[in-house]
This record gives sequence, structure tokens and C-alpha cells, in this order.
Amino acid sequence: MAGKYAKDQPQGFTNRIEKVAIVGASGQMGKHLTAALLNTGKHTVTAITRIDSNSKLPEGLKVARVDYSGEDDTALIDALRGQQALIITMSVMAPRDTIPKLISAAAKAGVPYILPNWFGHDAANKELCDDSMLSMARDAIRGQITSLGVSKYLQLVCNFWYEFSLGGGPDRYGFDFAKRKFIIFDDGNVPINTTTWPQCGRAIANALSLKELPEDEKDQSPTLSRFANGSIYISSFRLTQRDMFESVKRVTGTTDADWTITHENSEQRWKDGQADLRKGNWNSFTKQLYSRMFFNNGDGDYESRRGLDNDALGLPQEDLDAATARGIKMAENDEVPFAH
Repeated sequence: MAGKYAKDQPQGFTNRIEKVAIVGASGQMGKHLTAALLNTGKHTVTAITRIDSNSKLPEGLKVARVDYSGEDDTALIDALRGQQALIITMSVMAPRDTIPKLISAAAKAGVPYILPNWFGHDAANKELCDDSMLSMARDAIRGQITSLGVSKYLQLVCNFWYEFSLGGGPDRYGFDFAKRKFIIFDDGNVPINTTTWPQCGRAIANALSLKELPEDEKDQSPTLSRFANGSIYISSFRLTQRDMFESVKRVTGTTDADWTITHENSEQRWKDGQADLRKGNWNSFTKQLYSRMFFNNGDGDYESRRGLDNDALGLPQEDLDAATARGIKMAENDEVPFAH
């Protein structure tokens, strides 16, 4: 790019992102990202799917069906050529070589921005990512994008998804709605940030709707470039477990007496989960991942240490009890995978 201001760019530069490709458009997170992007009316959105995919996609999307399982990436590069941003949102169960293939093809196609399947932890918190077993994936993704020298990465720091985590069983936010049991980690008063799926969708759509660059030296308005090769920090709520419980009781019309309440030490839960993982028991990954976030050291509360980009992105205040009701419904409908 010719310079850091729009006024310095070559003729034809539009200073906005118009064409966005997304992998995983029909997934749990992807459908919210796609809906929010389409809702802006500012983007042409292309869903890149496998040739044999029968997933239902929303109206308004362009669709590029590509076989990207093999070594030949010609078709994938063709599908990405002309795109200004690539959003990758995939299941943790997807083949491990898929994201590197997508990043490589995006570089060959000249895609300026990549959101590389990072929707969660504070990527700048080394100790938290190390302890949560996420640093290796983070470093590999960022290292590949940086080394190719074509694209810039954008990471969404949103912590755990609220509805998903609330309804995902006791290994997540401690709730078992079927048995009406609640595990309180430590004293239940450690605040963490947590974000709903719709808020994540709005955050990415609004970020990609910003001007890419400041117009000139005097332009102080938010731009996409301020987030390049870094993180976008957002949140729906800053809550303790006890705050969540109060919302749950309001929504369900229950009291403490209606619940079986127990206490567990967050650090011991994390250590136990790590020990199980070393034995090859990957069913404990969720337990150790969530337990680590509730340590009483502020790691789960990035809002207090780094601030939020909610205002810059024009994100709304949300209704906690409405989000809680959605989480409870997800639990009742068994909509959260790997819930224990």
C-alpha cells in the first residue's frame, strides 16, 4: 500500500472493504457473522464451501464450491481472487491442514485481510494462552500470515461465547440445567468478559464496514487499519458466576433452594484437566480451558486491563436475561457439542 493515509493511495482506491469471503458460513459462529455482514448492505459476501456440502446457506450470499482437500489449490485461489477479506470460522474437529491451506491460497490470491479462526482468548496474554494450550495454534497462524507478507491478520478477542458456554454443561460455566446443579468455582466472584454470538457477528461486520485507512493526518475516526496484525477487543457482559446465577434464577423463576450448589477450586480443576490431557483424555480439554479463565488474577477480565472496542464499532448494550434464556434453551435442546 502506498502510504498510511487514503489520500496517498493510487487512483481507484475505495478505502472500504466491499468483497468478503467466508469459510464456515453455515456453522454455529459463521451464520452470525454472515447474517451481520449481509445486514450492513455494504458487502458482497461469498461463502466458500466444499463441492459436496449440502449445508443450507442464507439468501444474498454468493457461493463458490471448491475442493480444497487436495494439494492443488488452483480453484481455491480463483475463488479468493479479488476478495478483500477472508473470514475462517471452522470447527475444532476440522482437518488441521485446512487453515494453513486457506491462508496460503489467500496470499497467492492477494487477499489483504484474514480473520484466521481466532474468536476467543486474549491473544496478547501469553501466560493465559500458554496455560490454555492455544499458543501453538496462535503462533503458527500468525507466523504463516506474516511470513507470506501479503495479508494482515485480525483476531477477535471475545472470550467464551455466553449462550454456548452457559448452556454447555458444568465444565463450562458450571451449570447443569437438566439436573439443576451449579458448580461455583472458588467463591464465584471472579469477573470475566463473555460475548454473545450476535455481538461477535456485529463486531466483525462493523469492523469491516469501517474506512480502511484515515483520510489524512487529521482524520481521527476509527479505521480497520488500526486493528491490522492485532486484536479487536469486544464484550457483551463483564460477569461473575454469581452474576450469571442471578440471571438464571430470574429467567427460570427459581431460588437457591431449587439448586444443588457445590464449590470447586478453579486451579485444582485446571490441574486435574491438564493431568487428564497428559494421559490422552481429551474429554478434559474443555474443563481445563474454562477453569483457567476463572483464576483470580484478572486474566479473564481483559476489559479492565485493555479496554474495549465496543464504542468504536458501534456495538449495542445487550439484555443479559434475554441472552441467558437463549443459553438455557440451548441446554434444553442439547445444542452444545461436547457438553458433559
